[in-house]
Amino acid sequence: MMWDGRLLEELGDRLSGLRGRVTPNAEMDKITWFRAGGPAEALFQPADEEDLSAFLKAVPQSVPLTVVGVGSNLLVREGGIPGFVVRLSAKGFGEVEVTGPNRIRAGAAAPDKRVAAVALEAGIGGFHFYHGIPGSIGGALRMNAGANGVETRERVVEVHALDRGGNAVVLSNEEMGYTYRHSGAAAGLIFTGVVMEGYPEAQDAIRAAMDAVQHHRETVQPIREKTGGSTFKNPPGKSAWKLIDEAGCRGLMIGGAQMSPMHCNFMINTGTATGYDLEHLGETVRARVLEHSGIRLEWEIKRIGRFRPGREVQELLGQML
Repeated sequence: MMWDGRLLEELGDRLSGLRGRVTPNAEMDKITWFRAGGPAEALFQPADEEDLSAFLKAVPQSVPLTVVGVGSNLLVREGGIPGFVVRLSAKGFGEVEVTGPNRIRAGAAAPDKRVAAVALEAGIGGFHFYHGIPGSIGGALRMNAGANGVETRERVVEVHALDRGGNAVVLSNEEMGYTYRHSGAAAGLIFTGVVMEGYPEAQDAIRAAMDAVQHHRETVQPIREKTGGSTFKNPPGKSAWKLIDEAGCRGLMIGGAQMSPMHCNFMINTGTATGYDLEHLGETVRARVLEHSGIRLEWEIKRIGRFRPGREVQELLGQML
């Protein structure tokens, strides 16, 4: 789908004075790690928090806004994304610094691996797990990202954000409402940064933990493929990959999308997959796992945008009930 440009025309002078970059018909397949999906009607990349606040105040609340990070855990549907996609850049939101004993302040666009590296340099333990998460801190805050037995919620002191009106908001750890791979924070908030806290630890011990994380990723995950990471959340007391394997879905393909033969909870684009292929494959796996084990897998990958007419993916789980 191509948008006709009316959104930017209707906003007119409202966007004048912004220092960030506005791109109409932005190609989201260039952003997501799956390298698939339709365009955004418009993409805004703010220069800094002040610029983002001005943008939010200028754009009517009737205009849809979708916030994305580096696109590592994102599936964009073929019909594209209406309204604005907001993407924070490392230049304006990527700073990471030690602010006190065992405390780190990080911008929402800071890569998770960068936070782990700064913690190592400062001798702050508890951040090694970020070395194995290929995303940014904003996404980690939103979904309570975790790995190797540690979750983001264990490190958060306070989260800084802007609401839909461009007003600054600060949330405590408790106010974030964290559960497994989920935050209860209002969906309309755009996270801009966070204060996190670890504990004193020898650099050799931190480095060894980071090396173990890297070794695990390289040996059991298809990190060199076009993938979105873990496709489904682990159900309580279960491993999603085991359920997928037991349902006979390891290596399953639909179009150019495949459940990785290496790690069958990783969905990959073998080269020609569309957003439709990927979501259809995921729903097929969910249906087969439900039929085989009685367990409903929940998506961990975030799916956004509209279906292209005639290419809608109906939830196969609903058809089985």
